[in-house]
Amino acid sequence: MVREHKLEGIVAKRAGSLYRSGKRSDDWLKWRANRGQEFVIGGYIPKGSMVDSLVVGHYSGCHLLYASAVRAGLPYEFRRVLLSHFAELQIARCPFSNLPDRTEGRRGEGLTAAKMAVCRWLDPFLVARIDILEWTPERRLRHPRFVEFRSDKDARDVIFEALKPSFL
Repeated sequence: MVREHKLEGIVAKRAGSLYRSGKRSDDWLKWRANRGQEFVIGGYIPKGSMVDSLVVGHYSGCHLLYASAVRAGLPYEFRRVLLSHFAELQIARCPFSNLPDRTEGRRGEGLTAAKMAVCRWLDPFLVARIDILEWTPERRLRHPRFVEFRSDKDARDVIFEALKPSFL
C-alpha cells in the first residue's frame, strides 16, 4: 500500500514521546519501502585497507552504464575481506561507457573524472542485489543499499529495461 501511493515509507512514534526539532531519537522510527534490483559490479572505491563503496551499473545493449556507488549495507569486516577478493579481478580500464559525469549532481551521486581517479575497475561479471528507494531523473540510484551477491544471475542479463525505474 505504501508503494501504491508512491510514498517513501512509514514513520512510527513511541506512544507518549515528544517531537524535538533537530534531535534524533529511538522514539521515532522510519521504515523505507525499498525495492530490490540486481546490478553489475564494475568497480570499487578503496579506502585504506578496505572497500569503501561498490561502483555498480546495468547493461543497455552492449554498454555497461553507471548507476551509483553503494556503501550502505557493507559491514566493516565484509569491506576488508572484499578488498583481497577484488585484487585478482581488477582491470585497467573503466568498464562503464557513460563515465565520467560532468558534475557530481544535486545529491552527489555523479562520478566525475576526479572521483574516478581513485576508483579501481573490475571485470564486470559480479552481480549484486541492491535495495533502492527510487531512480533519479538522471538515472542514478537514490539511497542504494547492498543486500547480497547473486551467483545465479548472469551480468549480461542485468539490463535497464528489466529494472523498471519509477520515473518513466
